[in-house]
Amino acid sequence: MYIRLDRAHRALPVILGVVTLASVGVLFAWDILPAHFPANAHDLLAAFPLVMIACAYLVYQLAHRPPLAEFVKAILLAVAFLFWAANQFWPDLRQATLFNDIAIALFVLDVFLVMIGWPAASPDESFAETYDGDNPPEPPA
Repeated sequence: MYIRLDRAHRALPVILGVVTLASVGVLFAWDILPAHFPANAHDLLAAFPLVMIACAYLVYQLAHRPPLAEFVKAILLAVAFLFWAANQFWPDLRQATLFNDIAIALFVLDVFLVMIGWPAASPDESFAETYDGDNPPEPPA
């Protein structure tokens, strides 16, 4: 069961999230003005937000103290982001395509697990559905 975090427990994940969003802004700045950045800066600028959001999400999940199956699913998603980051950071590496394909497989698996409701105790929050523990959602008609 998820716990609602107080401000102190939300601080680190939120700070990491803000840094991540700022790094996306820098990435877009590169898109607009690439000449103002060092050569090959894009590789790092593209990988950094992916690594940061993976870390921020794991810190967020740790603060929530989810059941083991939920945490395993969070790790799966974070690892997908890390493989995607590896593909961005080392695009010329022979294994870059493999890193990308692993990321794709893990993202697909994550969404599939949401669709089939695994783990069973997991609310469908990832699809912006709300869940009230006292009033479980009604099955569709």
